[in-house]
Amino acid sequence: MSISIRPARLDDIPAIARIYGHAVTHGTASFELEAPDEAEMTRRMTAILDGGFPYLVAEADGRLAGYAYANLFRTRPAYRFTLEDSVYIAPDLQGRGVGRALLERLIADSAARGFRQMIAVIGDSTRQQPSIRLHAACGFAHIGTLPNVGYKFGEWVDSVYMQRALGDGPRTPPGD
Repeated sequence: MSISIRPARLDDIPAIARIYGHAVTHGTASFELEAPDEAEMTRRMTAILDGGFPYLVAEADGRLAGYAYANLFRTRPAYRFTLEDSVYIAPDLQGRGVGRALLERLIADSAARGFRQMIAVIGDSTRQQPSIRLHAACGFAHIGTLPNVGYKFGEWVDSVYMQRALGDGPRTPPGD
């Protein structure tokens, strides 16, 4: 399978909404309970792109196979060099290298834009082991677990926090 990564476009929204909708309705990677519609996904993508953050898609064998983006981890000014990543893959293409290709490019693009830290907030320490392994393979360290902070599908679910430095990380002051 050949995977290519490119910047996301608004005409990718239908495929992105399908991938995310499946994750929301069938999994615990997202703590949303109802899948957002295409209009809401468009609003979210536009806000990320307008903020100057990377938003990428992966194409494999002629179709959109997954997407990833980074956005501010928190909105308070002291966090302005720290991002949170999101990676979602079409269900039938998971485990085939799409997530790794997206995350590696997202890390590189984020570092090139001057960001210094990336946080992964991974829903469900039990069912999301593939995501935890992916992030570890891309240099993220486990920094904590918030037990039982979400309630979805009739059960309490954890959030796993992982972190990695980007570029110079904390070794030098950032350039404002």
